[in-house]
Amino acid sequence: MPARRQQILEFIQEFMIENGIPPTVRDVQKACEISSTSVVDYNLRILERDGYLNRRPDVARGIELLDNSGQPVSNAPRVHIVGPIAAGRPIPAFSTEDSASSAEFDTIEVSPDLPRRHGQLYGLTVNGSSMIDALIDDGDVVIIKPTNDATDGEMVVAWLKVEEEVTLKKFYLEGDQVRLQPANSSMSPIYCDAR
Repeated sequence: MPARRQQILEFIQEFMIENGIPPTVRDVQKACEISSTSVVDYNLRILERDGYLNRRPDVARGIELLDNSGQPVSNAPRVHIVGPIAAGRPIPAFSTEDSASSAEFDTIEVSPDLPRRHGQLYGLTVNGSSMIDALIDDGDVVIIKPTNDATDGEMVVAWLKVEEEVTLKKFYLEGDQVRLQPANSSMSPIYCDAR
């Protein structure tokens, strides 16, 4: 492959990793110091013909990289789905360390800015419908940021110490107790000691 096309392809890959979206033709022109957008277009057509990418001419950022089998390449970050979370009756607690020891994880793509803004994340598969009014239903995956702090009204994965169970609820500190409020009017809150 000629150096110019290799440069364009590498720029597109790097741009997509850094930004989570493809570059425009003008982005390619500027970054690769190409004289005109028509020269960029010419090289993109050849890269498309040779099976390195697909283009959607009706979309400004319509470049899609392809792998060796001709399938679209995704540069979106992926988060491991490490286990279930109850949205209903609490379920026995699990350890992310225990889950991490297993060889295989299901994963889910997330927006590129999520890991940058929030750091370490993991996914949990929801069991139950206690959070249905928050648009979280049975079988959905919630993305979790591990933390020991919560403010009133935040949705949390709560560990119920005495029961050694976990549940997904909204958190409210009320004096010396915590109210774990479902987002489903047909279900009752869970109260536990704040200590």
